Amino acid sequence: MNDKTNGQASQASETITITIDGKEIQTEPGRNLVQVANENGFFIPSLCYFPEIEPPLGTCRVCTCKIDGVAGPACTETVRDGMVIEAETDELIDARKAIVEMMFAEGNHVCPGCEKSGNCDLQHMAYELGLQHKRFPNVFKNRLVDFNPKRMIMEHNRCIKCLRCVKEVFTDDGKAVFSFRYRGNDTRVGIDYEQEALLTSEQAVRAMELCPTGAIIVRGEHAKPFGDRRFDMQSMQKSAPAADPEIVLPKEKKTVATVSLAGCFGCHMSLLDIDLKLLDLVNVVEFNKSPINDIKKFTKHCDIGLIEGGCCNDENVETLREFRKHCDVLVAFGECAVWGGVPSMRNTIPLGECLEEAYLNAMTTVDDEFEVPYHEDLPKILDKVYACSDIVDIDYYIPGCPPDADHIWRSVLSLISGQQMPVPYSEFKYD
Repeated sequence: MNDKTNGQASQASETITITIDGKEIQTEPGRNLVQVANENGFFIPSLCYFPEIEPPLGTCRVCTCKIDGVAGPACTETVRDGMVIEAETDELIDARKAIVEMMFAEGNHVCPGCEKSGNCDLQHMAYELGLQHKRFPNVFKNRLVDFNPKRMIMEHNRCIKCLRCVKEVFTDDGKAVFSFRYRGNDTRVGIDYEQEALLTSEQAVRAMELCPTGAIIVRGEHAKPFGDRRFDMQSMQKSAPAADPEIVLPKEKKTVATVSLAGCFGCHMSLLDIDLKLLDLVNVVEFNKSPINDIKKFTKHCDIGLIEGGCCNDENVETLREFRKHCDVLVAFGECAVWGGVPSMRNTIPLGECLEEAYLNAMTTVDDEFEVPYHEDLPKILDKVYACSDIVDIDYYIPGCPPDADHIWRSVLSLISGQQMPVPYSEFKYD
């Protein structure tokens, strides 16, 4: 065995010690920090990191840790002896949440209408971080949707510019298919139509799977049913699921009000899907103004108000403000109430164009009735669909389209009892 081989064998057998959040870990030098941490029970999320890409990209910054006292991306670090890492402090977790929230706010990520839902890394990271809502307003940019490629659709509203496709997708003869174009805030991923046409079907699907969002969609590749998708059932975090606490219900009934605004009423249907638990609910809850009991007006002050749907007209705004005034605790449940949901897809288009398309240019328009309806008794349409939190203060959020019935049950039970009920990963979804 020559000296070079001896040196490689010595390095392979060497063991070093690093410290993550106070815990000493033995590992081999030169390994990626994200992999070492995750193997040892420390969850470091990442969106741009991909084991096959070397050197790592370090573009998304979701994996930021404090490494020897300096904040930086963990995915670009290889472990060395004596390294001290802070990975799961409150400050770092909040910073990661803020980054993911900004990605959702900056793009138009409508999970219920996305082909990548359930297989989306961005959505998955939000689940792992427990994001119920964003602290930043949605931008609602109307970016290009490119239908020109032979096999793919490029949905630039969903692209987070991670660089994965640019660095990893090539034709058989080594030609790049994707590239960054323009600069600054105008940067977007461009696609070479000629080279994209040379990809095999398998290579095109791999490019779609490589993308951490739904920015690259292959024609004919449809969304899979719930339960068959990558991120439906199992969390990446190794901690055991929290056990349900012993709930002590109040002796007096709580008064609950509900309403549906700019939504489809699906969240109320999901509420009714708690099935036999409704019998338990009526023992501890009295419904006031609600479509469930058809009470049209508040007859008393309520403990809890559940709001489904966002605000698309002045009547929605008035109703929401009335609920805020009459309820001690106000809960936005469902994606429409939380941030606007599917109805907010019109927010990228001027209101005038929406009305013209609906009433003047639509195939269903009746002959000789080319007129946008207007009457003083009709609610006035707002310039866009607003989240409930844009209008009034919201105390709690229950995401989902609609939220899982058990998720709603646990949330309502938590509010009634004042005890936190854990929501399993499989029930915490946006679609």
